[in-house]
Order: sequence, then C-alpha cells, then structure tokens
Amino acid sequence: MAVTSSSMLLRNFSTAGKVVQSVRATSRIVFSTGELIRVLPYTRSSRFICSTRAAHNEEAAAKAAAAVADTGAPTIFDKIIAKEIPSDIVYEDENVLAFRDINPQAPVHVLVIPKLRDGLTMLSNAEPRHVDVLGKLLHASKIVAEKEGILDGFRVVINNGAEACQSVYHLHLHVLGGRQMKWPPG
Repeated sequence: MAVTSSSMLLRNFSTAGKVVQSVRATSRIVFSTGELIRVLPYTRSSRFICSTRAAHNEEAAAKAAAAVADTGAPTIFDKIIAKEIPSDIVYEDENVLAFRDINPQAPVHVLVIPKLRDGLTMLSNAEPRHVDVLGKLLHASKIVAEKEGILDGFRVVINNGAEACQSVYHLHLHVLGGRQMKWPPG
C-alpha cells in the first residue's frame, strides 16, 4: 500500500503515475490524511490519470467562472451569437443558436443556447418569464438530434453552477449522442 500526500498527488501528475504504478497490485491508495482512493484496475493505459487531470481542470475552470458569473460581461456565447467568434452552427432561429462543442464528449456534442440571456445564466435562475425560451431550447435540442441522425438515442444535459462544472454562465444545453450513453453519468 502506497502512502502519499493528496496535495502532492494533485500538484504533480507525474507523481500520480508513479503512485499508480506502485499500487497496481493493491488497487488503492491511502493518503497521509487517511483518505482512501480506489484505483481502477491497470489496463496498460494512463487514461484514468488523464481523466483525473481533465476533471480537475474542468472543476477549476468552473470555480473560476462562477467567481465572475454575475458581472454582466459578455460571455463567449454572446460573442458566438454576435459572430465575433466562429462556430460550426448546426441550427439557428430567431431565439436559439446551436453549434458544435469545441471539446466534444461524444461523437455528436452540440450546445444549444438562447440568443438573449435575459438573466438566464443558469437553470436555477429561471423565472416564469423564461418558460417560453426554455421550451424553445428543448424543442431545438430535438431538432438538432434529428439533423444529426441521433433521434433514436440522445441525452440533453444542463450543468447548473460550479458544483456541476458549469463553466459559461449563459444557460446552455448539451445535446450528446452517437454512442451508447451510460448510467449513471459521471
């Protein structure tokens, strides 16, 4: 059994690789704090280390974004709507814009956003005045799934707040498909 500091492990992923190599047989790590972490069985791949790094970066980005969420400054999505930033648009109407995610988590990964934010930075901010646009976002998700050929199986995800790794505070739906979705997610 390997014992190390959790902060050292998170700061230095080359150390993480060494620790994982040393615990292949036991499949667990016990930190000096007493925290136990189970490690997936060794598969000749460092994918789970990379996933840990990606998850840590995603969590850090979400926390940083939450800190400036209510400034009212234009988001990257506002710039995409204004065509200041190029995007691969899949669907557009007067209320909704759908475009491919630049970091896809599935063969089909399209973001669906309202063109007018109107205080709807996250789902928990929804008010009765937003009911119409929320319905339009879901309907646009169905249209995207149809256009992308995944109508028989797709997932719609909304991340709400830093705890859910929301990194852009402009409500957006992720339409995911093109592969078998697993449950539970995450």
